[in-house]
Amino acid sequence: MERKPKFLWGTATSSYQIEGAVDEDGRTPSIWDTFCATPGTVTAGETGEVACDHYHRMPEDIALMAELGVDVYRFSLAWPRVQPDGAGKGNAAGIAFYDRLVDELLARDILPWVTLYHWDLPQALEDAGGWPNRDTAYRFAEYAAIAHDALGDRVRQWTTLNEPWCSAMLGYITGRHAPGRRDARAGFAALHHLLLGHGLAAQAIRDGARANGCSEGLEVGITLNLSPKTPASGSPEDLAAARWEDGLSNRIYLDPLLRGEYPADIADKLEELGSPLPVRDGDLSIIAQPVDVLGVNYYSSSVVAAAPAVQNRWPATTTVARDVERTAMDWEVTPEALTDLLLRLEHEYPGPAWYITENGAAYEDEPDENGYVDDADRENYLRAHIDAALEARDRGANLRGYFAWSLFDNFEWSFGYDRRFGIVRVDYDTQKRTPKRSARYYADRVAREKQRDKESGKEKALDTPAG
Repeated sequence: MERKPKFLWGTATSSYQIEGAVDEDGRTPSIWDTFCATPGTVTAGETGEVACDHYHRMPEDIALMAELGVDVYRFSLAWPRVQPDGAGKGNAAGIAFYDRLVDELLARDILPWVTLYHWDLPQALEDAGGWPNRDTAYRFAEYAAIAHDALGDRVRQWTTLNEPWCSAMLGYITGRHAPGRRDARAGFAALHHLLLGHGLAAQAIRDGARANGCSEGLEVGITLNLSPKTPASGSPEDLAAARWEDGLSNRIYLDPLLRGEYPADIADKLEELGSPLPVRDGDLSIIAQPVDVLGVNYYSSSVVAAAPAVQNRWPATTTVARDVERTAMDWEVTPEALTDLLLRLEHEYPGPAWYITENGAAYEDEPDENGYVDDADRENYLRAHIDAALEARDRGANLRGYFAWSLFDNFEWSFGYDRRFGIVRVDYDTQKRTPKRSARYYADRVAREKQRDKESGKEKALDTPAG
């Protein structure tokens, strides 16, 4: 009897949210450094200048991961640290930090899982046009080659982009994230060039692996933030509203990546609205490079209804609130939708291995005098979502892992330090790390699930007839 692949348990962070050291060892400014320095963009004018000081405390932080018993640490590289200004050769001093990080992880028997881009575009590239500029996709591929050349002898798991929806929509259309632009045409150009950059980077990584003899076990993929959209009713209007929102949130990424085409209903409407996707001949075949892994970042879902039409001709929709628990981000807690999402992916987009690369929640933590947080709400959130993910796996989804977001409280983008997602509390004044109740739960759950899988594997081996 064939055994299921090992299920991986991990945790995740991103460079700008935890590293600090924004001007050390040759790192140049990113769009987030610039955005944070712009008045009115971030709560209390806070920045990632120090964040969790991970750049100087990395061995201590990896020791904490080892105590949790995780298999994987998913982290991102800071592009301005690896390749200042997004041009030229790699920066040896900046790369040396990630060399040490990878070696420390491997010494602790933790798998390093690299994300190349978690939103910290070098400011020099934004000055040259940013992601709406097609050339940025080619610069990204060059950066990917530099990163793989430095780390590919030890790192086999590579994610190109984290949540291109956020980069395009929040960065270039709503302006809520860096670089803070509000231009729909630029935003949809950015969306296409992000996906093009993914395809080019995937090619560069695989080419480098073949050239350096590092292809064995190589897994290349991308991470999307996916959010199910349920129609508020069976009326044609609500069904159309939910499909439009599903198209903008989910299908406009999944379809080109896994089917080699943009969804026609979305692409045609964007053309009509004057915000076309700037597709050139050959682009879609590059974007649709085979992905070994597709990461799913899941936090919530929503019920969508049609809204009264507005003058700008964009489809008008609204979100219908449900009587369910909400997190400190005002996101509805809907773990059952995660099961449905994974089963939908397996049915409609079969092929890659699925990983939950982020899942977690912000709550109003209240530390005691020792810094300990009795976060039963976050524990319950994790329990419900792990249960939902494993249910989808039991029902046939090719789910291979679950990574909790986040290891630490950290810089939460435009919310500054006002929202805490960590299973480990960080006292930003002292940088003291204190595992919360949720960290203890996660460590125990990981240990129990590993033991269950081990015992299940033994049972299956006993059931297998001798050859």
